[in-house]
Amino acid sequence: MLNIKSFLDLPRMPGSAPISCLGPWPKDVGVIALELYFPSQYVDQAELEQFDGVSAGKYTIGLGQDRMGFCSDREDINSLCLTVVQRLMDRNGLSYDSIGRLEVGTETIIDKSKSVKTVLMQLFEDSGNTDVEGIDTTNACYGGTAALFNAVNWVESSSWDGRYALVVAGDIAVYATGSARPTGGAGAVAMLVGPNAPFAFERGLRGTHMQHAYDFYKPDMVSEYPVVDGKLSIECYLSALDRCYSVYRNKIHAQWQREGSEKHFSLEDFGFLVFHSPYCKLVQKSLARLMLNDFLNHPSPNTETGPFVGLDAFRDVKPEETYFDRDVEKAFMKASAELFEKKTKSSLLISNQNGNMYTPSVYGCLASIIAEHTPSELAGQRVGVFSYGSGFAATLYSLRITQDHTPGSSLDKLVSSLSDLRLRLDSRTKVSPAVFSERMKLREETHHLASYIPQGSVEDLFPGTWYLTRVDDKHRREYARRPLDDDLPAEPEHIRSSAAAEHIPSPAKKMPRIPAAMAGPEATSSN
Repeated sequence: MLNIKSFLDLPRMPGSAPISCLGPWPKDVGVIALELYFPSQYVDQAELEQFDGVSAGKYTIGLGQDRMGFCSDREDINSLCLTVVQRLMDRNGLSYDSIGRLEVGTETIIDKSKSVKTVLMQLFEDSGNTDVEGIDTTNACYGGTAALFNAVNWVESSSWDGRYALVVAGDIAVYATGSARPTGGAGAVAMLVGPNAPFAFERGLRGTHMQHAYDFYKPDMVSEYPVVDGKLSIECYLSALDRCYSVYRNKIHAQWQREGSEKHFSLEDFGFLVFHSPYCKLVQKSLARLMLNDFLNHPSPNTETGPFVGLDAFRDVKPEETYFDRDVEKAFMKASAELFEKKTKSSLLISNQNGNMYTPSVYGCLASIIAEHTPSELAGQRVGVFSYGSGFAATLYSLRITQDHTPGSSLDKLVSSLSDLRLRLDSRTKVSPAVFSERMKLREETHHLASYIPQGSVEDLFPGTWYLTRVDDKHRREYARRPLDDDLPAEPEHIRSSAAAEHIPSPAKKMPRIPAAMAGPEATSSN
C-alpha cells in the first residue's frame, strides 16, 4: 500500500501542485442542516421472530434490531425524497432559489434513465429556479456518501456560485421472505451543504478503498430484491474497514508530521464514530475491529493495563485471517466495550428502531448522535464516519464539530432540529407481522406495474408526507401530499414525474449569492 509520505515525494504530472501550494477555498465546508424521514409504520422484531418461527433473540439479540420500518405501496423512492427535501426546506425556512446543486444517492432504482433528482425539481418550479446542477449517484449503500462528496467538492471548486448544495440519500430496503428480511428498513436523509458549517469536513482526511466483488447486487430489474452472498458481504465490509482506516491513519500522521507532531493516532482521537449499519451488531463488531487495528499497529502495546490488557496472545494474528475468528471477535468486543458505550452506541438509535436504510444508513447514525447529545457535548469533537457500499466501495472520513455551542449558534440550531427524533419514532404505528408480510407481498407483485392504483391507506402516513397516487399506462408516476393538518381540505399539491413535458416553468432569475452562512453470516449482508 502506498504510504502518503511516499506519495508526497513522487514526481508531479504537469499541472499538479503540492498540497502546500493549493489556493484558498471556502472555510469549514460541511453539513449545515440535516433532516430525516422514516415510514410511519413498523414491525416489532421480537414478534417477527415468533411469526417466522426462529429462535427467540435471533433478530433482537443476534442482529441487535428491535423495530423495522417499512413502506406500503403508497410510497416509493420519489415520494420519500420529495418528503425529506420539503421538510428540510420548510423547517429551516429556506427558499428554493438558494440551492445551486442537488445530488441524490440511492440504489432504489425505478427507472434506468430518469433520475430521482429530476422528479425533485418539481419542488423548485414555483421559485423559477432551474439552474441546479447534480444528478443521481448509485453504488449500493455508498451512493449517499458519493453524492455528499460531490456537493462538498462543488462548494470548494471554481464552479461554486455562492449558493447551497442539497444532498439527498434515500432507499427502501426489502428482502424476500427468509433470513435476510429482518435486516430491511426504509427512509431518507437530506443535508444542506455549505461553508461555515457546524459539521465541517476535515481537509485531506479521507481513506478510501474500492474493489470488485459480487457480495450484494440487484441484477433483476423487475424485482426489488437483491442477490446476496452474506458471508462474502461481511468479509468485504470488514476488509474495507481495515484498509480505509489504514489509509486515514497514514494521512493524519502525515498531516501531523507537517505540523511538527509525532503523535500516534488511535481511536481515542475520535470523539464519536459512526458506521454504515446493516444491523447494529455488525457496528459493534466494527468498532472492535478498529481496536484490533490499533493493537496490531501499535509499536509496543501495554497488555498489562489499559484497553489492551490480556490481548498479548493476539499480537501476531493476520487481519485478513480473522474476519470470522470468534476468539478474536470476542476478545476485542470485550476490550472495546467502554469505547462503544462512549463513542458509538448512541449512533444506533435509528438503526435499532427503523432498520437499514441503505444509502441514508450512516447519516441516520450521524443524526442519532446529534439527537442524543447536547450542543456542549458535541462541540469541538471529531466524528469518524465509515461508509460502505457493496460491490464494493468504502470511505472513512472525519468531520470536525464547531466549538461554538452558544444558544442560537448553527450547532444549537442543528441539534434543536433533531431533538424530537425519539418522539417521532414513538409516534409510529406498530403493525402485526402478518400484515407486514401481506404488504411486502403486495409490493413484490405491483411495484413494477404500469396502470396501477396503490391500495395502501393515505391515513396511515405522517401528515405532510408525499405519496404515490397512480402509475399510468406509460409508467409515469403521480404524487400528492398528505395535509400537514388533518382538519384541512384535501391537499391541493399534486405533481407527476412527467410534468416537465406538460409544463415548462418560466426562465430562472439570476440567483443571488448566499452569504457564507446476529444470525450467521450466511443470513445477512453488509450493504
